[in-house]
Amino acid sequence: MSDIKKNLNQVQKRIETAAKRAGRDSDEIKLVTVTKTRSIEEIQEAVEAGIVDLGENRVQELRDKYDNISQEINWHMIGHLQRNKVKYIMRMERCSLIHSMDSMRLAKKINKRAGMADRVMDVLVQINVAGDENKFGLKPEETIDYLKEVSEFENLQVKGLMTMVPYVEDSEKVRPYFKRLKDLFDEAKRTDIPNIKMQELSMGITNDFEVAIEEGATIVRIGSAIFGPREY
Repeated sequence: MSDIKKNLNQVQKRIETAAKRAGRDSDEIKLVTVTKTRSIEEIQEAVEAGIVDLGENRVQELRDKYDNISQEINWHMIGHLQRNKVKYIMRMERCSLIHSMDSMRLAKKINKRAGMADRVMDVLVQINVAGDENKFGLKPEETIDYLKEVSEFENLQVKGLMTMVPYVEDSEKVRPYFKRLKDLFDEAKRTDIPNIKMQELSMGITNDFEVAIEEGATIVRIGSAIFGPREY
């Protein structure tokens, strides 16, 4: 068994254990395998091991890899998305979810380009729950008004929220941020805004995904726990 297969099995067991601790079904949690800087060979091996959802941080890397992975897998755009790169995403039918819609200008561009491509693009709204100046995303207090405004757009569909929290060795230190995003998620659900579907909560990476699951994550984004340490 390859290292990638072994690592994937271990990650899946950790997801199951964290879900059990939280009284949840692990089937509710989607594993998105992060392919940033990874080779086609590594990605192919992960797909052959059973991965069906791949996440990429950069549009250019996504474009380079998209046609080289032959299986019918789902791609996720999980990194910061520049407006001038949206057109490339719309050409990739298997790019099924943008995790990082973080401004009104970007929402308008996605809506426009999706309309031109005759598709409705599923998106998550990125929230900067930690107030980290090095991270993108809306302020938590802006969330509900933003959702109300983008609910009018016909060619994008908000499916939930996403956050990226500061990297720390002790994952307990980021638990409050995950709790805050879950509270926002629940508030948006209660508000019941037309055309807004609060279904997905994308939070948690290799060093903190178990805490994120305990706090309600439905999508975790994991790379180095599967592929091994990344070479920058």
